[in-house]
Amino acid sequence: MEFPNNPYEELNLYNNFSQAAKKYPTVAIHFDQELIGFPELGLKTTYQAAEKSIVAQASRLSSLGIQTGDKVVIYKSPMFDTYMLAVAVSYLGAVPIMISYHLPVPTMTIMCQRLENPWLIYDEVTAGRAPAITSIQASHLIELEQLRELPAAEVTQSFLPLAEISYMTHTSGTTGVPKLIAHSAQSMGWRTKWQRNVFDLMPEKKLVAFHISPVHSRFNIGISSLMSKGFPLLWIGNGQVEAVAQTLSQFKPYALETHPNNFVQWSRLAKEQPALFASFNYFHSTFDAINKGTMKIFLEASGAEKPVFMQVYGQSECGPMIMRFHTKASIVELNARNMGVGMPELTEVRIVDPLGAEVPANTSGNIQMLSKGRALTYYQEDQRFTENTYGLWWDSGDFGYQDDAGDLYLLDRQVDLISDVDSTLLIEDLLLDQLEFLNEVVIVRGKNDVAQPIISVDAGSDMDWERWWQAIADFPLLNEPLVWAFEEIPRTATMKVQRLKIEEGLKDTPS
Repeated sequence: MEFPNNPYEELNLYNNFSQAAKKYPTVAIHFDQELIGFPELGLKTTYQAAEKSIVAQASRLSSLGIQTGDKVVIYKSPMFDTYMLAVAVSYLGAVPIMISYHLPVPTMTIMCQRLENPWLIYDEVTAGRAPAITSIQASHLIELEQLRELPAAEVTQSFLPLAEISYMTHTSGTTGVPKLIAHSAQSMGWRTKWQRNVFDLMPEKKLVAFHISPVHSRFNIGISSLMSKGFPLLWIGNGQVEAVAQTLSQFKPYALETHPNNFVQWSRLAKEQPALFASFNYFHSTFDAINKGTMKIFLEASGAEKPVFMQVYGQSECGPMIMRFHTKASIVELNARNMGVGMPELTEVRIVDPLGAEVPANTSGNIQMLSKGRALTYYQEDQRFTENTYGLWWDSGDFGYQDDAGDLYLLDRQVDLISDVDSTLLIEDLLLDQLEFLNEVVIVRGKNDVAQPIISVDAGSDMDWERWWQAIADFPLLNEPLVWAFEEIPRTATMKVQRLKIEEGLKDTPS
């Protein structure tokens, strides 16, 4: 496929928002819930009105003492106002630090210690934890509900040098205390170029539904790119199945992006009420692998003549990397381990052995990424970052291979490899595709290094043990599955399963 080629420009969050508001002032932004930080916007606003509210919020933050170069942690409920606060912080030339509201006080204390007494914005959801973070002075804590009551005086926009750190997100924390990922306006600009190229493949500027963790590095890239192209936006904050059904019954979106595990969670809805998804022409899965059966369900629910499911593989350190487009016809013969290819001149991958030497096609090894949008470092942990770098290449921590055509096949995380199992992800895909009564399958390392399935049964369905044992007859040795509720499976803010946390818990379980 030949991609459009948008011009490169650095990403200043406020400038991007402001330029979009000037170019598309009346384009709508819809919310499924009112925003704690911006209640004046209600459930529907416009680019222009939202931009005015952002500047007003920036002036209030300035009145509290936030200055150019200051670090401002945004630690609150996962709503769209998280991003709007980041834009307001960037207006002041300060650095927004996007941290998941899930993280507990001990973890927050460590992360904020690295940031050297940052400011921190919290709301009613994190109010019980924020004051207990011992590495932040009480005078640097900002309660969002009180912030909005302050008067808004005019304040001048400030800027950071384009190559300096201007935004931070964090790793998923699946293996311990998350690392702070540092981005600059320059590095983020390459990511928006990648995303804008994708948006240009969509022929109509219709409503885009978005349900992504607002602290994910994907969020600012997606929203900045979407707004720069003038797409109306539907922000879905409540991802529970019943709430999503109500929201989609009210709106008729053209496109949807969410995390792979949200697609899995909503697949029952797409099967039982396909009319809710009939208006969608495009589906977009964020940064992680997704099984074929789930993509097929959404493509079949669409009423479009030629709906497309775009699968994207990437990492927060490198941004969106590898993509593949699926249709109703192509999904039938799909090998879901095939992630696709990079975007010419922007992203590519290679496969190397443990010593870093490139291996031939169809040979499994470590996946390394080359991205013009690679992050700068892990803040205050530069050595941990450089340990993963091989010149311009970044070791992803994933394991896979490339075929003769250059397509990337993702097999596993390197830390999740299990003896005698070529790919836990492949087994998970196959079981989810075949056993429709399941809504989650996770294969982790069990006792004696034997693969341990953790499964969740879809609401309203019963566990069919006969079909389970038939389905795994030709698989490598698996322990008898543990049946957990979907909500009991530990996850990160972006719905990634915390596999190592599960494995640690299994070690403490009596035999």
